[in-house]
Amino acid sequence: MSDAMTSEKPAEAKVKPVTILQGINQAIADAMEADDKVLVLGEDVADPEDGGVCGVTKGLSSRFGDKRVRSTPIAEQAIIGAAIGASLVGYKPIAEIMLMNFTTVAMDMIVNHAAKLRFMSGGQTHVPIVIRTMTGTGFASGGQHCDYLEAWFAHTAGMKVVAPSNPADAYGLMRAAIDDPDPVLFIENLPNYWLPGTPPEPGSVVPLGKARIAKEGSDVTVLSYSRIMNEAMAAVKAIEEAGVSVEMIDLRTISPWDTETVLASVRKTGRCLIAHEAVTQFGVGAEIAATLSSELFGVLKKPVVRLGAPYAPVPFSKPLETAYTPDAKRIAEAVISLAR
Repeated sequence: MSDAMTSEKPAEAKVKPVTILQGINQAIADAMEADDKVLVLGEDVADPEDGGVCGVTKGLSSRFGDKRVRSTPIAEQAIIGAAIGASLVGYKPIAEIMLMNFTTVAMDMIVNHAAKLRFMSGGQTHVPIVIRTMTGTGFASGGQHCDYLEAWFAHTAGMKVVAPSNPADAYGLMRAAIDDPDPVLFIENLPNYWLPGTPPEPGSVVPLGKARIAKEGSDVTVLSYSRIMNEAMAAVKAIEEAGVSVEMIDLRTISPWDTETVLASVRKTGRCLIAHEAVTQFGVGAEIAATLSSELFGVLKKPVVRLGAPYAPVPFSKPLETAYTPDAKRIAEAVISLAR
């Protein structure tokens, strides 16, 4: 064999991207493989029903059996009630509520039971359940299927709320949520399901309550999460062409949110835009803006700006729906205006 042949290195295999949907599926599968106390239940989650309306849990019932992956009747309160009961005897249930609007049917179970049992038992009882739910505009699904209601649950003591924007975070946050001793609401964005990205490391965990600095900058801080974080990143080119250096922070966890990372960034830039898909009034952005205004009074160069949806139900009309939701163009315009 010639020296040339022996010195050649094999070509590195290209990393095949995965989608957010695949990241969530793999996280649940890996958790179920590692711990036989992890269960999945919800409407149509088993394989005879194609693993849910979007196939997020596809393949799991065939692999782990229908005792651990159970399709339920259309009964959201019963789904959450069964998950709570299972958690009290040592299981780690992952309960799917098909659409976030439908959590309203189970609010008593979520707010008065799951979120409060640890408090009402003096810390003796934990409720380690994950409530998976999907939402998001973009498919003209109308006002009863697309709401972002994260502020309701972030307002509820005893609940944790997460909203990933990419496949690796979706995997890592799901693994962390499953192992957390308290109830976690895991928000999945429908248009984001098929977004490709870097595959997660098997077994990797993204700590709850820890934000990610997606891009460093010095003039304006932009905070977001879920799909709107990707819109924010899509706005970077236009922002930089305008001569503005922007720092992008993906909250990842809405409650508890990473105050340390956010305060450090805004202390540096002096300006902040908070963008989310939910209605602006009484939203997550309002809580963060209040904290920034209190903690950084005298440091802020401009008032904190919030960019969200108008105070109205999600429109069915496609042009109205498009106008309703913050996008890269509106984010870029808001950041450039804030920097002036």
